[in-house]
Amino acid sequence: MKAAATRKLNDLPHVLIVDDDDRIRQLVTRYLQDNGFVVSAATDAFHAREVLQRLSFDALVVDIMMPGDSGLDFTKDLRKTSDIPVLLLTALGETEDRITGLECGADDYLPKPFEPRELVLRLQAILRRRPDTMQDVVESFRVGRWIYDPDLNLLRNDQETQNLTTVEANLLRALARHAGEAVSREELAELCGMEAGERTIDVQVTRLRRKLEEDTKAPRYLQTVRGKGYLLRIEEL
Repeated sequence: MKAAATRKLNDLPHVLIVDDDDRIRQLVTRYLQDNGFVVSAATDAFHAREVLQRLSFDALVVDIMMPGDSGLDFTKDLRKTSDIPVLLLTALGETEDRITGLECGADDYLPKPFEPRELVLRLQAILRRRPDTMQDVVESFRVGRWIYDPDLNLLRNDQETQNLTTVEANLLRALARHAGEAVSREELAELCGMEAGERTIDVQVTRLRRKLEEDTKAPRYLQTVRGKGYLLRIEEL
């Protein structure tokens, strides 16, 4: 019976809450635990890095306004080595603040005050967007000097590798399924389970383009088609 209970617990998504506000941290922890998540907590970015060295997580919920490294600094640094999904929590709710968070590598952004139920729904949506839970089957393909590896979810060549965030990987896969065709922002948002508004797709495409292209000012592989959307050029292996 104990082993069965352990297996069930291990099947639940594990989330790390990073917030210096004790009240918010405890509230979020309790609510997520009541809604099918295993939860760990950290009080700041330094503490979060220590926890990440010991444990594996399915997603992070990170406050932006923290002492020491901000949530933006933490997320930007994390993206150098990890594609783990990040949802940012912040009292800053303006569109440009949200865009800045996405540019730093966040997968989603929830302004305070928020309804705990919305946090649960957004986390569930993020986890559904992970490439290993998507229903589509994507083979390896070449984009310029890179080969996309769907098993490891990264770009590689003989010299180096590039990690992709969950959003970047889903965008790449969606565009690859329509290679050579212009895909609208609205269709991309639907294919990736994202919001189409507030420049979200544009920001994430820009991030992906920086990883794919040698010259982002004159992109050869991930191109903007005026009035239609975005087009990806690939080579099958």
